[in-house]
Amino acid sequence: MAGYVCTVAGGKGGVGKTTTAVNVAAAMEQDGYDVVVVDADLGMANLGAMLGVEPETSIHQILAGGRAVSEALTDVQGGITIVPGEQSLEAFADADPAKLSKVIKTLRNAYDVVLIDTGAGLSHETTVPLGLADGVVLITTPDDVAVGDAIKTAELADRVDGEVIGTVLNRTTTETDVEAIADRFDSKLFAVVPDDIEATAEEPLVLNAPDSAAAEAYRQLTERLIGVFFEGVEIDEVETAVEPGWFVDGEEEEDDDDSGGRFGLFG
Repeated sequence: MAGYVCTVAGGKGGVGKTTTAVNVAAAMEQDGYDVVVVDADLGMANLGAMLGVEPETSIHQILAGGRAVSEALTDVQGGITIVPGEQSLEAFADADPAKLSKVIKTLRNAYDVVLIDTGAGLSHETTVPLGLADGVVLITTPDDVAVGDAIKTAELADRVDGEVIGTVLNRTTTETDVEAIADRFDSKLFAVVPDDIEATAEEPLVLNAPDSAAAEAYRQLTERLIGVFFEGVEIDEVETAVEPGWFVDGEEEEDDDDSGGRFGLFG
């Protein structure tokens, strides 16, 4: 059976698309799924750099027509396989995003899950992955510009017959008005990931800082994605992954001010 293709998108740069893709991949590998992450951010590829990899073959070379997909498969920590990119302008100029379809078709026949990490902005290179996916997961931070760009990405996905299955809200604090942000999206809020100052380890956090709140949030997000991808869970049945304890330390918990910040999700 062909694997599930999930595009991780968001519109704005720096919202945590690559971080989310890497941590979900690591958590899925821990659960026994064979996962590959493709760096489709052709303009600013950073997947390999994040994981400390300098590839001999890149997605850019494949899309330029000079290399086979198998040559770019790179194994990294945690059993994850990636198809990394490169950062030169020459590589960007030579890569043809239209050829990504064939790459993804090849990978989905070899892996349980294909995660496509996309770049920022609304362009041909960011549009193609939206139409190739079985499901699109939007990534945003509470920043109003990031939220607006994620909404535009959802609208673009709809135009290319892509299906947005859910949203992830990254870098959240107790001051974040989660409900107000969630109400701006038509898609389900899958997870609220805390702005975790303890998560200073190298990525992926689920391997290098497994006890951090952010790592737990990514694990719970992964559980929900597995349910949707493979277990027949309806999107409307998915409960948002969020716990009050992720956002306060022990001293704050003892204060028990019962305000819940501005979340509106904790009752």
